[in-house]
Amino acid sequence: MAGTTDSSTDESISRPRKSSWKYIGPGIVVAATGVGAGDLVATLIAGSNFGYTLLWAAVIGCVVKISLAEAAGRWHLSTGRTLFDGWASLGRWTTWFFVVYVVVWGFVYGAAAMSSSGLPLQALFPGVMGLKAWAMLTGVVGLVFVWFNKYDVFEKVMTALVGVMFVVTVYLAIRVTPNLGDAFAGLLPVLPDEKDSILNTLGLIGGVGGTITLAAYGYWVNAKGWTNAGWMKVMRFDNRVAYVTTGIFVVAMLFVGAELLHSSGVAIASGDKGLIQLGDILEEEYGNATAKLFLIGFFATSFTSLIGVWHGVSLMFADFVERYRKDRVGAGERAVSGEEVASGAREKSVPFRAYLLWLTFPPMILLFQGQPFRLVIIYGVLGAAFMPFLALTLVWLLNSDRTPREWRNGLLSNAMLVIAGLLFLVLCVKQIADQPWAEFF
Repeated sequence: MAGTTDSSTDESISRPRKSSWKYIGPGIVVAATGVGAGDLVATLIAGSNFGYTLLWAAVIGCVVKISLAEAAGRWHLSTGRTLFDGWASLGRWTTWFFVVYVVVWGFVYGAAAMSSSGLPLQALFPGVMGLKAWAMLTGVVGLVFVWFNKYDVFEKVMTALVGVMFVVTVYLAIRVTPNLGDAFAGLLPVLPDEKDSILNTLGLIGGVGGTITLAAYGYWVNAKGWTNAGWMKVMRFDNRVAYVTTGIFVVAMLFVGAELLHSSGVAIASGDKGLIQLGDILEEEYGNATAKLFLIGFFATSFTSLIGVWHGVSLMFADFVERYRKDRVGAGERAVSGEEVASGAREKSVPFRAYLLWLTFPPMILLFQGQPFRLVIIYGVLGAAFMPFLALTLVWLLNSDRTPREWRNGLLSNAMLVIAGLLFLVLCVKQIADQPWAEFF
C-alpha cells in the first residue's frame, strides 16, 4: 500500500496526526491536475483584457476550491466511505448522472488533453512529427505510466512536474516586472466596466482548477493511506497547500497577461493555441531561451492534467463499478470503504484499466475527425452541471446523519459550499443557455 501509516495497532492508526510538510502529496496532485492549459489561458486573457482588476476574483476562486476539496476529503476520512458510495446513498439519479458524465466527458476530454499536451512538444521539436502524432504519443505515454505504477510513484512524478510549473510561472511573473501597486489594488472587489462583467467575473472565479478532479481529491487522500479521521488535520493542511500553489500559478499568469499583453494591447486566442501565441510573444520580448522554458512549463501543465485525470477519474470509475457490483449481488448495504482504495488493488483492477483505455484510444478518433457538434453540446452541458452537482451533494451529505456529528458542516463550511453551489449553478444555466440548441435538433 502506498500509504504513510506506520503503526500496527488500531489505536495508533486512528490517533490524530499533526499537520506536517512530510505528508504533503494529494494536494499537489489535485492542484496540478485541476490547473490545465485552458485555465492558464483564461487567466491570461483576463489579465490581457482587464489588467489587475480581477485579481481578487482569481483569489476567491482558489478559496472556493479549498472549501470543495476539503469537504470531499472530510467525507472520505470521517465516514470511511468513498464519495461515490455517499452519492449512491442519495438515490439512483446520482448514479445515472455520474455514468453518463464520465462516459461522454471522458471521450471528449481525452482528445482535448492529448491535443493540449502535444502542442508544446510540436513547438519545442518542430518538424519531428505532426500535432496528431504528438497528441497520440502523450496519451499512450500517460496510459502506460498510470497502468504500471501505483499512487506513490504517480505522486512523485506529479510533484516533480509541479516543480517545473512553479519555476516557470514564477520566473515569467518576475520577468515581466509586475506593478505591485496595481496588483494590490486588484485585490479590491471591483467589476470591469463592460457588458456581462458579472458573468465574466463569475466565470473566472469558477473556472480555474474547477473540474471533476476536486471530487477525485478524496480518492487520492485514501490512496495515500489516509483512511480515517486521525488524518483530518493533515488533509486540511495538504488541501491548503494545494490551493496556495494553485493561487500562485493563477496570480503569476495574470501578472503576465496584465504586463505583457494588456499594456501593449496584444490579444491572444482562447484555448491552448493562445499559449503558443504567448510563446512567440515571449521569444520576441525576451529571447529564445525564455520562450523554450515557457513551452516546457506549458507541457508540464498540460501533461499533469492528462495523467491526473487518467489516474483520478479512473479510480472514481472503478469505485462506481464496485458499488454497482455490490448492489447486483445484494451487498449494497455494505459501504465501499476508503480502505479498499488505500490497498492499491483498485489501481490494478479491470474497471480502472478499462476506463484508462476509454480515455486514451476512442478519443483519438476525434483528433482526426473533429468533435461531433451534438456531442460537444452534450459535453458542455454535463461539464457545466458537474460542479453544482458536486457542491450541493456535499452540502447534503455533510449535513445529514450519514456523517458523524463531529465532522458535519459548520456555518462557515455550509456558507462556502452553498456559495460555490450557487456560483456554479449560475454558470451552468448560462452555459446551457448559450448552447446553439436550434442547430442541435
